[in-house]
Amino acid sequence: MIHNNLAGQGVVSDLMKPSLFRIESWKRESPDVFTMSFLPKDGMGGVGENPGFTFLPGQFNMIYIFGLGEVPISISGDPAPGLPLIHTTRSVGAVTQGMSLLRPGAEVGVRGPFGNHWPVERAWDKDLILVAGGIGLAPLRPVIYSVLNSRNKFGKVILLIGSKTPSEMVFRGELRDWDRSKLMEIHLTVDRGSKSWRGSLGVVTKFVPAISFEPENALAMICGPEVMMHFTIDALKKRGMQPEDIYVSMERNMKCAVGYYGHCQYGPHFICKNGPIFPYSEIEGIFREPEV
Repeated sequence: MIHNNLAGQGVVSDLMKPSLFRIESWKRESPDVFTMSFLPKDGMGGVGENPGFTFLPGQFNMIYIFGLGEVPISISGDPAPGLPLIHTTRSVGAVTQGMSLLRPGAEVGVRGPFGNHWPVERAWDKDLILVAGGIGLAPLRPVIYSVLNSRNKFGKVILLIGSKTPSEMVFRGELRDWDRSKLMEIHLTVDRGSKSWRGSLGVVTKFVPAISFEPENALAMICGPEVMMHFTIDALKKRGMQPEDIYVSMERNMKCAVGYYGHCQYGPHFICKNGPIFPYSEIEGIFREPEV
């Protein structure tokens, strides 16, 4: 039915056509994570001088690497209009490994943006708790930019980040800048330290019982491995937060981003269309269920 409806409206063919973008910059964040910025090849598409390409925090694009295929990658840049399109990803498969070898001047195909978004405006006048595991900070980074651009609209902003090792922590320069700004409270931890690491050791959930916020007037946004999100949700609920005030980003292997193939079905949902952001109350019954 989805196939017939979309094909009849001519939607699929339009949304499946990528636009050409040119890589403007490349930066290594950790041994296997890198960040790229893109600008439209023909000057159109809305970034740079043309602000038509807009996205909301939490949305993703399909990035096509010629000769290899395409992958879904969350947008990790500032959602303010007129800025380059930025993506951060880990080199884990053939497409992302090929992507990691590209450098400024190379061309890629971009489809998007797709998916729903983090409910940033719902956090106005509330305390905001952001919890990231590893590269899960990338999809939350646009939220941080949005908050810093309108800091007076929010209550306390607390950022909790867990990483396997210090070398695997992404956006370290920005983390230092954000911490020095005193505009948010930041807690970092790693599973395994190093000779130079002077910070916390252990899982990120250990911070939840100790941080100061108003559970009855707070919103939480979590992104990372599902096991980390599971224990973070439990810890937040013990603090008094309600499931409808806790949002998570779910990842599934998306094939088309328009619900055409059903490859990303998650219970009654399609991650590419109904997600990737969900209030925990909406998926509580299937969260962590095997084979869902």
